Amino acid sequence: MFTYLDPSVRERLIKQGKLKRLNSKGEEIAADAAPAEEPALDLLGPIPMPLRLDGLELTVQWYAFVRHTELAKLDELATGLREHGGERFFSMLASFMSVNSVLVLGDPQTTDNPLVRVHSSCLTGDIFGSLRCECGPQLFAALERISQDASGGMVVYMSGHEGRGIGLWAKAATYVLQDAGENTYQANRTLGLPDDSRDFTDAAAILHYFLNNRAFRLLTNNPKKIQDLANQGLTKITRVKHVVGVGDWNRRYLSAKRDWGHTLSSDDLGRE
Repeated sequence: MFTYLDPSVRERLIKQGKLKRLNSKGEEIAADAAPAEEPALDLLGPIPMPLRLDGLELTVQWYAFVRHTELAKLDELATGLREHGGERFFSMLASFMSVNSVLVLGDPQTTDNPLVRVHSSCLTGDIFGSLRCECGPQLFAALERISQDASGGMVVYMSGHEGRGIGLWAKAATYVLQDAGENTYQANRTLGLPDDSRDFTDAAAILHYFLNNRAFRLLTNNPKKIQDLANQGLTKITRVKHVVGVGDWNRRYLSAKRDWGHTLSSDDLGRE
């Protein structure tokens, strides 16, 4: 049984202060009642988590967060399954819920100008170590840079952002199209999909909660990400260049990102 769907466990977590509910501005609201407006987020943590990545060992405070609407719907379905002895289907329910994460290092809630990475999930790069993108190296380099920064910071990991929001299946199709000559954005358009369909609303709410409208530095080469966060009220952002993992397999992909608007120079990309 997945205990995060069990109402009694939920009540216990709320009493322990481990489960909170936030509104879209990152303000804490009652966790045991339906929010007055959506989107609202359920935030679970902190949970100490030691990590070992590429020889780097560090301990982060892990938080998981999910949209209240998704969690409420799954709770409703889970109740029906319990009543009919269908707990074996719980894993199917969980697979449809987009659970994001925050990895906190140091004390960014009190230090000045913490370092932040809002990272879009990439199974092929983050987990498989694919060289077709720079996602895995960006994630690991962000954790290393933040762990060594005097102000600390956090990685906000958005699990629903695979393939700039199109999902893993469509991403696989774009790879086939790219191998036939299209670039990453052309491939999206061939499938009738947007260049970038990611939604940073939930990431913005989390940053509001942790940083309380304070200035922070953002590890990114993407001006659109900064603008999307600014549209959610996060205007005190200093961009920090974050170029790692460039190689022969992904240079064409990165060139397309540069042409689309990412702040990447010819020196960043090396030999083209």
